[in-house]
Amino acid sequence: MTPMRVVLVMIEPPAPFGDAAARGSHVLLKGLVERGHTVTAFATSSKPANAQDALDRFPAPDYDLRIFPEPLPSRGITSKLQSLRRPLAYVFSPELRRGLQAELARGFDVLHLEHTWSGWLGLGHERRSVLNVHYLFAIDKADEPSSAGLEVLRGGLILRAERQLLRRFPTITTLTPRLTERVRQIHPGAEVHTIPLGLDVSLYPFDPDPPARPATMGLIGSFGWMPTLDAAHRLLTRLWPSIRQQVPEARLQLVGRQARVKLGSLADVPGVEVFEDVPDTAPYFRSSDVMLYPTPLGSGMKVKVMEAFAYGTPVVTTPDGVEGLPARDGIEAGVAVDDSGLIERTVALLRDPTLRRARRVAARRLIESHCGPGVTLDRVEAVYDGVRLKSGS
Repeated sequence: MTPMRVVLVMIEPPAPFGDAAARGSHVLLKGLVERGHTVTAFATSSKPANAQDALDRFPAPDYDLRIFPEPLPSRGITSKLQSLRRPLAYVFSPELRRGLQAELARGFDVLHLEHTWSGWLGLGHERRSVLNVHYLFAIDKADEPSSAGLEVLRGGLILRAERQLLRRFPTITTLTPRLTERVRQIHPGAEVHTIPLGLDVSLYPFDPDPPARPATMGLIGSFGWMPTLDAAHRLLTRLWPSIRQQVPEARLQLVGRQARVKLGSLADVPGVEVFEDVPDTAPYFRSSDVMLYPTPLGSGMKVKVMEAFAYGTPVVTTPDGVEGLPARDGIEAGVAVDDSGLIERTVALLRDPTLRRARRVAARRLIESHCGPGVTLDRVEAVYDGVRLKSGS
Protein backbone atom coordinates (compact mmCIF):
# COMPACT_ATOMS: atom_id res chain seq x y z
CA MET A 1 0.00 0.00 0.00
CA THR A 2 1.00 3.65 -0.37
CA PRO A 3 3.12 4.82 2.59
CA MET A 4 1.29 7.08 5.01
CA ARG A 5 2.09 9.78 7.50
CA VAL A 6 0.96 8.33 10.84
CA VAL A 7 0.90 10.03 14.23
CA LEU A 8 0.69 7.48 17.05
CA VAL A 9 -0.33 8.27 20.64
CA MET A 10 0.35 5.74 23.42
CA ILE A 11 -0.34 5.64 27.16
CA GLU A 12 2.81 3.55 27.77
CA PRO A 13 6.21 3.47 26.06
CA PRO A 14 6.39 0.61 23.52
CA ALA A 15 7.96 -2.51 25.03
CA PRO A 16 7.79 -6.19 23.99
CA PHE A 17 7.37 -7.38 27.60
CA GLY A 18 5.35 -4.53 29.09
CA ASP A 19 1.61 -4.47 29.70
CA ALA A 20 -0.95 -5.06 26.95
CA ALA A 21 -0.82 -1.48 25.67
CA ALA A 22 3.00 -1.46 25.60
CA ARG A 23 3.23 -4.78 23.74
CA GLY A 24 0.71 -3.78 21.13
CA SER A 25 2.44 -0.45 20.63
CA HIS A 26 5.80 -2.20 20.23
CA VAL A 27 4.51 -4.35 17.37
CA LEU A 28 2.70 -1.37 15.84
CA LEU A 29 5.55 1.13 15.85
CA LYS A 30 8.18 -1.36 14.73
CA GLY A 31 6.01 -2.86 12.01
CA LEU A 32 4.69 0.38 10.54
CA VAL A 33 8.18 1.82 10.14
CA GLU A 34 9.48 -1.43 8.63
CA ARG A 35 6.63 -1.25 6.10
CA GLY A 36 7.70 2.19 4.96
CA HIS A 37 5.26 4.47 6.78
CA THR A 38 6.46 7.73 8.32
CA VAL A 39 5.52 7.52 12.00
CA THR A 40 5.83 10.08 14.77
CA ALA A 41 5.01 8.44 18.09
CA PHE A 42 4.09 10.14 21.37
CA ALA A 43 4.02 8.28 24.69
CA THR A 44 3.58 9.16 28.32
CA SER A 45 5.55 7.32 30.97
CA SER A 46 5.41 7.05 34.75
CA LYS A 47 8.77 5.23 35.01
CA PRO A 48 12.03 6.69 33.65
CA ALA A 49 13.52 3.21 33.22
CA ASN A 50 10.65 2.19 30.91
CA ALA A 51 11.11 5.34 28.89
CA GLN A 52 14.83 4.78 28.45
CA ASP A 53 14.32 1.14 27.49
CA ALA A 54 11.88 2.16 24.76
CA LEU A 55 14.22 4.87 23.45
CA ASP A 56 17.03 2.31 23.32
CA ARG A 57 14.82 -0.08 21.34
CA PHE A 58 13.60 2.64 18.97
CA PRO A 59 16.60 4.93 18.43
CA ALA A 60 16.67 8.06 16.30
CA PRO A 61 16.91 8.65 13.40
CA ASP A 62 15.36 5.30 12.48
CA TYR A 63 12.37 6.09 14.70
CA ASP A 64 10.71 9.30 15.81
CA LEU A 65 9.63 8.36 19.34
CA ARG A 66 8.94 11.11 21.86
CA ILE A 67 8.32 10.16 25.48
CA PHE A 68 7.07 12.59 28.11
CA PRO A 69 7.02 12.03 31.89
CA GLU A 70 3.59 11.58 33.38
CA PRO A 71 2.75 14.70 35.42
CA LEU A 72 2.61 14.42 39.19
CA PRO A 73 -1.01 14.14 40.35
CA SER A 74 -2.55 17.31 41.69
CA ARG A 75 -4.41 17.12 44.99
CA GLY A 76 -6.70 20.08 44.40
CA ILE A 77 -10.44 19.62 44.21
CA THR A 78 -10.55 21.22 40.73
CA SER A 79 -8.02 18.70 39.43
CA LYS A 80 -9.96 15.78 40.92
CA LEU A 81 -13.19 16.96 39.30
CA GLN A 82 -11.43 17.31 35.95
CA SER A 83 -10.04 13.78 36.32
CA LEU A 84 -13.53 12.43 36.94
CA ARG A 85 -14.87 14.32 33.95
CA ARG A 86 -12.00 13.20 31.70
CA PRO A 87 -10.57 9.93 33.13
CA LEU A 88 -6.84 9.41 32.60
CA ALA A 89 -6.50 12.67 30.65
CA TYR A 90 -4.15 13.81 33.42
CA VAL A 91 -1.42 11.35 32.31
CA PHE A 92 -0.74 13.49 29.23
CA SER A 93 1.49 16.42 30.15
CA PRO A 94 1.09 19.93 28.71
CA GLU A 95 4.41 19.39 26.91
CA LEU A 96 3.11 16.24 25.22
CA ARG A 97 -0.11 17.99 24.22
CA ARG A 98 1.75 20.95 22.71
CA GLY A 99 4.15 18.68 20.84
CA LEU A 100 1.29 16.60 19.48
CA GLN A 101 -0.69 19.62 18.28
CA ALA A 102 2.39 21.03 16.55
CA GLU A 103 2.97 17.72 14.79
CA LEU A 104 -0.66 17.42 13.70
CA ALA A 105 -0.51 20.95 12.31
CA ARG A 106 2.26 19.80 9.95
CA GLY A 107 -0.19 17.42 8.28
CA PHE A 108 -0.92 13.72 8.64
CA ASP A 109 -2.94 10.90 7.11
CA VAL A 110 -3.97 8.99 10.25
CA LEU A 111 -3.93 9.77 13.97
CA HIS A 112 -3.77 6.42 15.78
CA LEU A 113 -4.97 6.69 19.38
CA GLU A 114 -3.87 3.61 21.26
CA HIS A 115 -6.26 2.97 24.17
CA THR A 116 -9.64 4.56 24.80
CA TRP A 117 -8.41 7.39 27.02
CA SER A 118 -5.96 8.60 24.39
CA GLY A 119 -9.11 9.73 22.64
CA TRP A 120 -9.04 12.94 24.68
CA LEU A 121 -6.10 14.04 22.52
CA GLY A 122 -7.90 13.28 19.26
CA LEU A 123 -10.88 15.59 19.73
CA GLY A 124 -11.00 17.90 16.76
CA HIS A 125 -9.38 15.29 14.48
CA GLU A 126 -11.97 12.53 14.73
CA ARG A 127 -12.47 11.95 10.99
CA ARG A 128 -8.79 11.10 10.47
CA SER A 129 -8.39 9.14 13.70
CA VAL A 130 -8.44 5.48 14.66
CA LEU A 131 -9.33 4.85 18.31
CA ASN A 132 -8.17 1.46 19.60
CA VAL A 133 -10.15 -0.02 22.53
CA HIS A 134 -8.45 -2.55 24.83
CA TYR A 135 -11.29 -3.06 27.32
CA LEU A 136 -14.62 -1.51 28.29
CA PHE A 137 -15.89 -0.36 31.64
CA ALA A 138 -19.35 -0.83 30.15
CA ILE A 139 -18.65 -4.58 30.35
CA ASP A 140 -16.36 -4.81 33.36
CA LYS A 141 -18.54 -2.69 35.65
CA ALA A 142 -21.80 -4.41 34.70
CA ASP A 143 -21.49 -7.28 37.19
CA GLU A 144 -19.78 -5.40 40.02
CA PRO A 145 -21.67 -5.24 43.32
CA SER A 146 -23.37 -1.92 43.87
CA SER A 147 -21.47 0.58 46.02
CA ALA A 148 -22.43 3.86 47.60
CA GLY A 149 -21.44 7.50 47.81
CA LEU A 150 -18.40 8.66 45.89
CA GLU A 151 -17.80 5.28 44.25
CA VAL A 152 -21.21 5.42 42.60
CA LEU A 153 -20.46 8.94 41.36
CA ARG A 154 -17.01 7.99 40.13
CA GLY A 155 -18.23 4.85 38.36
CA GLY A 156 -21.07 6.73 36.69
CA LEU A 157 -18.78 9.50 35.47
CA ILE A 158 -16.26 7.02 34.05
CA LEU A 159 -18.97 5.12 32.18
CA ARG A 160 -20.39 8.38 30.82
CA ALA A 161 -16.94 9.57 29.70
CA GLU A 162 -16.28 6.24 27.99
CA ARG A 163 -19.56 6.48 26.07
CA GLN A 164 -18.90 10.10 25.13
CA LEU A 165 -15.49 9.30 23.69
CA LEU A 166 -16.67 6.25 21.77
CA ARG A 167 -19.52 8.24 20.22
CA ARG A 168 -17.12 10.90 18.93
CA PHE A 169 -14.98 8.69 16.69
CA PRO A 170 -16.26 7.29 13.38
CA THR A 171 -13.49 4.66 13.10
CA ILE A 172 -12.78 2.39 16.05
CA THR A 173 -10.78 -0.80 16.44
CA THR A 174 -11.05 -3.27 19.30
CA LEU A 175 -9.12 -6.36 20.36
CA THR A 176 -12.01 -8.84 20.51
CA PRO A 177 -15.41 -9.57 18.92
CA ARG A 178 -17.14 -9.02 22.28
CA LEU A 179 -15.69 -5.51 22.53
CA THR A 180 -16.63 -4.82 18.91
CA GLU A 181 -20.24 -5.84 19.50
CA ARG A 182 -20.55 -3.63 22.56
CA VAL A 183 -18.92 -0.62 20.87
CA ARG A 184 -21.40 -0.96 18.00
CA GLN A 185 -24.22 -0.85 20.54
CA ILE A 186 -22.80 2.33 22.07
CA HIS A 187 -22.06 3.97 18.70
CA PRO A 188 -24.20 2.36 15.96
CA GLY A 189 -22.88 4.76 13.34
CA ALA A 190 -19.22 3.90 13.83
CA GLU A 191 -17.16 1.65 11.61
CA VAL A 192 -15.76 -0.87 14.11
CA HIS A 193 -13.06 -3.42 13.30
CA THR A 194 -11.68 -6.30 15.38
CA ILE A 195 -7.88 -6.53 15.35
CA PRO A 196 -6.29 -8.78 18.00
CA LEU A 197 -3.38 -7.56 20.08
CA GLY A 198 -0.15 -8.03 18.16
CA LEU A 199 2.50 -10.17 19.83
CA ASP A 200 6.06 -10.63 18.56
CA VAL A 201 6.07 -14.40 18.96
CA SER A 202 9.69 -14.64 17.78
CA LEU A 203 10.72 -13.31 21.22
CA TYR A 204 9.25 -16.36 23.00
CA PRO A 205 11.46 -19.49 22.92
CA PHE A 206 9.36 -22.60 22.35
CA ASP A 207 10.19 -26.18 23.36
CA PRO A 208 7.47 -28.79 22.78
CA ASP A 209 9.38 -31.30 24.93
CA PRO A 210 10.62 -29.69 28.16
CA PRO A 211 12.56 -31.84 30.64
CA ALA A 212 10.68 -33.99 33.14
CA ARG A 213 9.95 -32.34 36.50
CA PRO A 214 7.48 -32.52 39.40
CA ALA A 215 3.94 -31.63 38.38
CA THR A 216 3.85 -27.82 38.52
CA MET A 217 1.00 -25.36 38.04
CA GLY A 218 1.29 -21.61 37.67
CA LEU A 219 -0.81 -18.49 37.88
CA ILE A 220 1.15 -15.58 36.46
CA GLY A 221 -0.03 -11.98 36.24
CA SER A 222 -0.44 -8.66 37.97
CA PHE A 223 -2.31 -9.29 41.20
CA GLY A 224 -3.20 -5.63 41.44
CA TRP A 225 -5.49 -6.17 38.43
CA MET A 226 -8.89 -7.41 39.54
CA PRO A 227 -9.35 -10.27 37.01
CA THR A 228 -6.04 -11.84 38.10
CA LEU A 229 -6.73 -11.30 41.79
CA ASP A 230 -10.19 -12.84 41.47
CA ALA A 231 -8.66 -15.77 39.59
CA ALA A 232 -6.15 -16.31 42.41
CA HIS A 233 -8.86 -16.26 45.09
CA ARG A 234 -10.92 -18.78 43.17
CA LEU A 235 -7.89 -20.99 42.58
CA LEU A 236 -6.73 -21.03 46.19
CA THR A 237 -10.11 -21.41 47.86
CA ARG A 238 -12.08 -23.60 45.45
CA LEU A 239 -9.79 -25.36 42.96
CA TRP A 240 -6.39 -26.04 44.49
CA PRO A 241 -7.58 -28.26 47.38
CA SER A 242 -9.28 -30.68 44.98
CA ILE A 243 -6.40 -30.66 42.49
CA ARG A 244 -3.86 -31.36 45.25
CA GLN A 245 -6.02 -34.19 46.54
CA GLN A 246 -6.00 -35.86 43.11
CA VAL A 247 -2.35 -35.03 42.30
CA PRO A 248 -0.63 -34.97 45.73
CA GLU A 249 2.81 -34.18 44.30
CA ALA A 250 1.58 -31.07 42.47
CA ARG A 251 3.06 -27.65 43.22
CA LEU A 252 1.51 -24.23 42.57
CA GLN A 253 3.47 -21.07 41.71
CA LEU A 254 1.79 -17.66 42.13
CA VAL A 255 3.94 -15.19 40.23
CA GLY A 256 3.66 -11.48 39.59
CA ARG A 257 3.27 -7.95 40.83
CA GLN A 258 1.89 -7.57 44.35
CA ALA A 259 1.26 -11.30 44.65
CA ARG A 260 2.17 -11.48 48.35
CA VAL A 261 0.74 -8.05 49.17
CA LYS A 262 -2.66 -8.84 47.70
CA LEU A 263 -2.98 -12.48 48.74
CA GLY A 264 -1.45 -12.35 52.22
CA SER A 265 -2.04 -15.43 54.35
CA LEU A 266 -4.47 -16.87 51.80
CA ALA A 267 -1.46 -18.26 49.93
CA ASP A 268 0.05 -19.87 53.04
CA VAL A 269 -1.09 -23.38 52.21
CA PRO A 270 0.87 -26.57 51.45
CA GLY A 271 2.34 -26.83 47.98
CA VAL A 272 2.01 -23.12 47.17
CA GLU A 273 4.93 -20.76 46.51
CA VAL A 274 4.64 -17.01 45.96
CA PHE A 275 7.09 -15.09 43.78
CA GLU A 276 6.37 -11.38 43.94
CA ASP A 277 7.62 -8.67 41.59
CA VAL A 278 10.03 -10.92 39.71
CA PRO A 279 12.27 -9.27 37.08
CA ASP A 280 11.36 -11.86 34.44
CA THR A 281 8.35 -14.20 34.27
CA ALA A 282 9.76 -16.35 31.45
CA PRO A 283 11.38 -18.96 33.76
CA TYR A 284 8.05 -19.46 35.54
CA PHE A 285 6.16 -20.02 32.30
CA ARG A 286 8.78 -22.55 31.22
CA SER A 287 8.72 -24.38 34.56
CA SER A 288 4.90 -24.72 34.60
CA ASP A 289 3.12 -27.76 33.20
CA VAL A 290 -0.21 -25.96 33.36
CA MET A 291 -1.22 -22.33 33.74
CA LEU A 292 -4.59 -22.26 35.48
CA TYR A 293 -6.23 -18.85 35.05
CA PRO A 294 -9.82 -19.14 36.31
CA THR A 295 -10.83 -15.51 35.85
CA PRO A 296 -14.55 -14.93 36.29
CA LEU A 297 -14.59 -11.60 34.43
CA GLY A 298 -12.63 -8.96 32.58
CA SER A 299 -13.08 -7.72 29.01
CA GLY A 300 -10.29 -7.72 26.46
CA MET A 301 -7.39 -10.03 25.70
CA LYS A 302 -5.40 -11.51 28.59
CA VAL A 303 -1.70 -10.98 27.92
CA LYS A 304 -0.49 -13.70 30.29
CA VAL A 305 -2.71 -16.27 28.57
CA MET A 306 -1.27 -15.13 25.24
CA GLU A 307 2.25 -15.46 26.63
CA ALA A 308 1.51 -18.94 27.91
CA PHE A 309 0.39 -19.91 24.39
CA ALA A 310 3.59 -18.42 22.96
CA TYR A 311 5.91 -20.19 25.40
CA GLY A 312 3.98 -23.45 25.03
CA THR A 313 2.61 -23.58 28.58
CA PRO A 314 -0.72 -25.48 28.49
CA VAL A 315 -3.59 -23.27 29.64
CA VAL A 316 -6.81 -24.02 31.52
CA THR A 317 -9.12 -21.04 31.83
CA THR A 318 -12.62 -19.65 31.41
CA PRO A 319 -14.17 -18.23 28.22
CA ASP A 320 -13.18 -14.74 29.46
CA GLY A 321 -9.60 -15.96 29.79
CA VAL A 322 -9.35 -16.72 26.07
CA GLU A 323 -11.42 -13.74 24.90
CA GLY A 324 -10.16 -12.66 21.50
CA LEU A 325 -8.45 -16.00 20.82
CA PRO A 326 -10.25 -18.65 18.75
CA ALA A 327 -9.10 -21.32 21.20
CA ARG A 328 -11.07 -24.57 21.21
CA ASP A 329 -11.63 -26.52 24.38
CA GLY A 330 -9.54 -29.67 24.27
CA ILE A 331 -7.42 -28.47 21.33
CA GLU A 332 -5.53 -25.24 22.09
CA ALA A 333 -6.66 -24.87 25.71
CA GLY A 334 -8.89 -26.30 28.41
CA VAL A 335 -11.91 -24.00 28.64
CA ALA A 336 -14.65 -24.35 31.24
CA VAL A 337 -16.92 -22.15 33.34
CA ASP A 338 -17.61 -24.32 36.39
CA ASP A 339 -15.13 -25.42 39.04
CA SER A 340 -15.47 -29.12 38.26
CA GLY A 341 -14.64 -28.55 34.60
CA LEU A 342 -11.56 -26.48 35.41
CA ILE A 343 -10.34 -29.06 37.93
CA GLU A 344 -10.92 -31.99 35.55
CA ARG A 345 -8.99 -30.35 32.69
CA THR A 346 -6.10 -29.34 34.96
CA VAL A 347 -5.72 -32.77 36.51
CA ALA A 348 -5.79 -34.43 33.08
CA LEU A 349 -2.92 -32.24 31.90
CA LEU A 350 -0.85 -32.74 35.05
CA ARG A 351 -1.14 -36.52 34.62
CA ASP A 352 -0.57 -36.81 30.87
CA PRO A 353 2.65 -35.56 29.22
CA THR A 354 1.40 -36.59 25.77
CA LEU A 355 -1.66 -34.38 26.18
CA ARG A 356 0.52 -31.50 27.36
CA ARG A 357 2.71 -31.78 24.27
CA ALA A 358 -0.26 -31.71 21.91
CA ARG A 359 -1.66 -28.68 23.71
CA ARG A 360 1.69 -26.84 23.53
CA VAL A 361 2.02 -27.31 19.78
CA ALA A 362 -1.59 -26.35 19.02
CA ALA A 363 -1.52 -23.24 21.21
CA ARG A 364 1.76 -21.99 19.74
CA ARG A 365 0.43 -22.47 16.23
CA LEU A 366 -2.73 -20.51 17.07
CA ILE A 367 -0.94 -17.52 18.61
CA GLU A 368 1.41 -17.30 15.62
CA SER A 369 -1.42 -17.37 13.08
CA HIS A 370 -3.86 -15.12 14.95
CA CYS A 371 -1.68 -12.54 16.75
CA GLY A 372 1.59 -12.47 14.83
CA PRO A 373 2.83 -9.04 13.66
CA GLY A 374 2.18 -9.76 9.99
CA VAL A 375 -1.47 -10.65 10.51
CA THR A 376 -2.29 -7.76 12.82
CA LEU A 377 -0.40 -5.13 10.82
CA ASP A 378 -2.17 -6.16 7.59
CA ARG A 379 -5.49 -5.41 9.32
CA VAL A 380 -4.25 -2.11 10.75
CA GLU A 381 -3.11 -0.94 7.33
CA ALA A 382 -6.50 -1.85 5.84
CA VAL A 383 -8.23 0.32 8.46
CA TYR A 384 -5.81 3.19 7.78
CA ASP A 385 -6.56 2.93 4.07
CA GLY A 386 -10.27 3.26 4.79
CA VAL A 387 -9.71 6.33 6.96
CA ARG A 388 -7.61 7.99 4.26
CA LEU A 389 -10.21 7.30 1.58
CA LYS A 390 -13.08 8.62 3.71
CA SER A 391 -11.23 11.75 4.84
CA GLY A 392 -9.78 12.49 1.42
CA SER A 393 -6.31 12.98 2.87
